[in-house]
Amino acid sequence: MIPQESLLVILVKLVDRIPIPPPSSKQGRPKFYPDHVFLKALVIMILCHLHRVHELLTVLEQPTAEMQTLRSLLMERGRFPGRRTWERRLKAMPDTLPAQIGCLGRHLVLLFQPWATCGRAAAIDSTTMRARGGVWHKKDREQGIVPHTAIDTEAHWTKSGWHGWVYGWKLHLVTTVAAVWIPLAAQLTPANTADNEPAPALLRELPLEARFVLGDLHYNAPNVRQACEQSGRILVTPRYGRYPHTDDGVEVRRIFHQLRSLAMENFNEQFKGIFDGHGQVPTRGLTNTRRFALGAVFVYQLALLYRFENGLDLRVGLKAFLKAA
Repeated sequence: MIPQESLLVILVKLVDRIPIPPPSSKQGRPKFYPDHVFLKALVIMILCHLHRVHELLTVLEQPTAEMQTLRSLLMERGRFPGRRTWERRLKAMPDTLPAQIGCLGRHLVLLFQPWATCGRAAAIDSTTMRARGGVWHKKDREQGIVPHTAIDTEAHWTKSGWHGWVYGWKLHLVTTVAAVWIPLAAQLTPANTADNEPAPALLRELPLEARFVLGDLHYNAPNVRQACEQSGRILVTPRYGRYPHTDDGVEVRRIFHQLRSLAMENFNEQFKGIFDGHGQVPTRGLTNTRRFALGAVFVYQLALLYRFENGLDLRVGLKAFLKAA
C-alpha cells in the first residue's frame, strides 16, 4: 500500500512549480542554495506555526516519514543548509517576498481569469496587526524609556476607525475585486506608516489587465494618483470635503466604494481568521513580523493554486483546508 502524502508536503512541493520573479540587478556572490529552498521552509514555518530557525530545525529533526520527506525537499545537490545559512537567508527573505507575491499573484490571475465576467478592478487597503507583548506609550517613547522587555520597540501606533488605537503593524494589501479574492501585492510596515507611502510599490506588482484601483480616502494622494496615471489605470477614491458630495461622479464612486469594501473587508477577515491575525502577532521585530505576515499571504496564494488545480472552491473551506496541513 502506497502511503499518501500529507497536505503539508504537497504544498511544499508546489513551490517548485510556481513562477519566480527575475533576479535583482545587484551583483553578489553566487548562491549555492536557490531561493525556492527557503520559500519551502517558509511554507513549513507558517503552516506549523514555527517562527524561529531553531524551532524549524528542531521540528525537521523529528524521526517521522513526513519530516524526512520535508528534509529531502530542502536539500540541494545532496546538501542541507547549515544553521547560519538558515539564519542569514531567512532574515533576508522579507525583502524578496513582495516581488514573489506579486509574481505569483499575476500568475494566478492568468490561470483563474477572475475578471472574465466583471470589471477589471483591484482594491488597495491596509489592516492593522497588534504587536506581540506590551505597548510602548508615547510619553515613554519620547523619553527613550522601555518599561518592559516584552515591548516590541520596532512597532508603532496608529488609530483605526474600527479598532481604535492600535500598537503594532500595518499589512498593506492589494486584491482582486471579483468572485475570488487573489492577493496581488503585499507589504508590512510599522503601524504609523501612511497608507499612501507603500502604495506605488504595491501598484507596480499588479497585472497589466487591472484597469481600476479602488481605495479609501487615504489613497487620494498625489503619489498614488501619479502611479496610476503612469500605468494607465484609473484611481477611484472618495473626495475630500464636507459630505454629502453632489458632483456628477458621486453615485459611481459610491458603487466602487461598496465593491472595494466587500472585497477588502471580507478578505481581511478571512485572512486573519486563517492565520490567527485577530490577536497579537506571534513574532517580534520588523524583520520577523514581515516574514510571518508576508509568508502568510504567500501560503494563501499557494492554497488558492492547489484548490484551483483540484477543482475545489476558492473561497469556502480555506481555513479548514490550511488548518488541516
